[in-house]
Amino acid sequence: MIYNVRGENIEVTDAIREYVERKISKLERYFDEPVTSEVHVNLSVHNDEQRIEVTIPMPNLLLRAEVSHADLYAATDLVVDKLERQIRKHKTKINRKFRQQGAPKHVFAEMEKEAAANGAKSQDDDDIEIVKKKRFDLKPMDEEEAVLQMDMLGHAFYVFENADTGETNVVYRRNDGKYGLIEPTV
Repeated sequence: MIYNVRGENIEVTDAIREYVERKISKLERYFDEPVTSEVHVNLSVHNDEQRIEVTIPMPNLLLRAEVSHADLYAATDLVVDKLERQIRKHKTKINRKFRQQGAPKHVFAEMEKEAAANGAKSQDDDDIEIVKKKRFDLKPMDEEEAVLQMDMLGHAFYVFENADTGETNVVYRRNDGKYGLIEPTV
């Protein structure tokens, strides 16, 4: 892997660079052949909070994770854990897909070879199968009632007609546990 480590409001020392490269290089164990992708690492500090963002574009997979923590070294460990989970999830998905078709055991490496030979194919080009469709009437309600309906159903989002504006809106639960509202622009 080729590392591109940048710092924002922080000087990237040799110790920090070596630690980041050593931790991220452990991801190579998930691949049969050495990875030749460029690794973009952005380190930043804002209000005593260390943030690390890692992006690894690959022929058929884009790995990206970001973590904020009080300690930069702990943030690096956490971001590598996130990337490992993404790789394992992708490998499981591909292996399951090809196992159903009777493909060989080391499908992930072969997929990378094919993608490199056929040109970069994005992950979005994969077959997307919609397994369920729902139809429902949008009921006019305010944002608070929509959040209550969403929580009552146990969903992460809820589509409703805003009683004040008459437009279709979406409320959703954010990663930090708070709620968000999506409103269309006209």
